[in-house]
Amino acid sequence: MSNTTSSTQNLFRVILGLLMMMAGIGHLTFQREEFQAQVPRWLPTSEAFMDFVVVASGVFEILLGLAMVFLVKHKVKAGIALAIFYVLIFPGNISQYTNGIDAFGLDTDLKRFIRLFFQPVLILWALWSTGALKYLTNKQK
Repeated sequence: MSNTTSSTQNLFRVILGLLMMMAGIGHLTFQREEFQAQVPRWLPTSEAFMDFVVVASGVFEILLGLAMVFLVKHKVKAGIALAIFYVLIFPGNISQYTNGIDAFGLDTDLKRFIRLFFQPVLILWALWSTGALKYLTNKQK
């Protein structure tokens, strides 16, 4: 896997990694209740289970953030893993929208709907900043 990325890509990779670590810390501490709003309602809604999902995803976010920042030799893999993570958590954003759940200042259907369009941006950010997008498109040739 090629590790050639520009200085701009590296900067954005580190920024995304730091944001992931901050979000993960939020899952475990001061934003724990807010993140419970994004647990899909088709999963069990017991408080203990929802808290487990929030804590587990927070741990994964911290680990993925650390990988984005520090595992430079494996940044393509880290980018792909983070993109997959974003895909896996997207149902939580859809659930928040379809169930009209207020959290993170998303207190209207319009705000929750607009939020849905940021997930593809995060996926592309993870893939582009790590060189994974180039790796995956070249692999297809």
